[in-house]
Amino acid sequence: MDIEQLRKNLAGVDREILELVAMRQELARSIGELKDRGELSLRDFSQEKAVLERARQVAVELGVSTEVAEDLMHRLIRYSLTVQERQRLATHGGGSGQKALVIGGAGKMGAWFCSFLTSQGFAVEIGDPQRPADELAWVADWRDGDLEADMIVVAADIRSTHSILESLAEIRPSGVIFDIGSLKTPLRKPLEVLVSSGLEVTSIHPMFGPGTELLSGRHVIVVDLGCPAANRRVGELFQSTMAEVVEMRLDDHDRVVAYILGLSHALNIAFFTALAESGEAAPQLAKLSSTTFDSQLDVAAVVARDNPHLYFEIQHLNEYGGESLAALVDAVERVQTVVRNGDEESFAALMEQGQAYLADRGTLKR
Repeated sequence: MDIEQLRKNLAGVDREILELVAMRQELARSIGELKDRGELSLRDFSQEKAVLERARQVAVELGVSTEVAEDLMHRLIRYSLTVQERQRLATHGGGSGQKALVIGGAGKMGAWFCSFLTSQGFAVEIGDPQRPADELAWVADWRDGDLEADMIVVAADIRSTHSILESLAEIRPSGVIFDIGSLKTPLRKPLEVLVSSGLEVTSIHPMFGPGTELLSGRHVIVVDLGCPAANRRVGELFQSTMAEVVEMRLDDHDRVVAYILGLSHALNIAFFTALAESGEAAPQLAKLSSTTFDSQLDVAAVVARDNPHLYFEIQHLNEYGGESLAALVDAVERVQTVVRNGDEESFAALMEQGQAYLADRGTLKR
């Protein structure tokens, strides 16, 4: 056979693989229905382990790379869980007959919430100057939207959110109000005004991006503003998912976020800034890259693609942000000092301290 015939045969095999994936997903849907009837957890780690072990064994028998087999099965497991989570959300979501207004629904996270609420049966309306790509009800000015909606979601940038919350305090809608901002201390004043006005209000931080499909292993922080009914109602939105809902005080949230977001963002911005200003041409570095460099580059690329103005807000508007940035500067200076001084013992001590911390966090096995 010539190369074209071999490629044709390969295309046929690819189709068969995808047909089997589709068949597997139908089985996953059926399993999801049985889990629902038996009120079983969607995620079964012992079963996932069995699937991976079986894949490794079959890969050895067939002479296929076990690494490829594991990677493929991880993706298929994740795909199956996503299908089952969406299935459960559609079945048990509590939005049927209710309405939601998503202010900023044409943005990335706003669109995510529109899809999330729609999947639960909410009739969603978007209030955004930019017309959304989907066919949901839309008004350019959110004030012209359904302010009697059961739920009002504010999915705008932090500065706009501050202004919108102030306006909502004047309008006094009857539904549950919540924002999804990455920071809460800049919103303290309008949130306090909303609460003091007797409105049902809370504030959440979904700890994931708009590309997230499966919520297993993800966290949703609910900032407790003293309205337990609002906390409970918004928490119920995620009850049928595998996300973990965590309640926090407002100041605790921003202090933690200074490290979880502020530190990690700053580290990657510093990394690609150092590379861009190093004078080393990108193609040359690509030829000589290492496993560690490539992994760090992948993370940095995710940060570089995101909204720089949002990232600036996260750094600049956080009352606790200076602490994590100072810690980063101090850590880099200490590494620089021990290397310059040839202090191998201190260098090793820094590494060992990191190993202990990551092991306690569960990221690194002792």
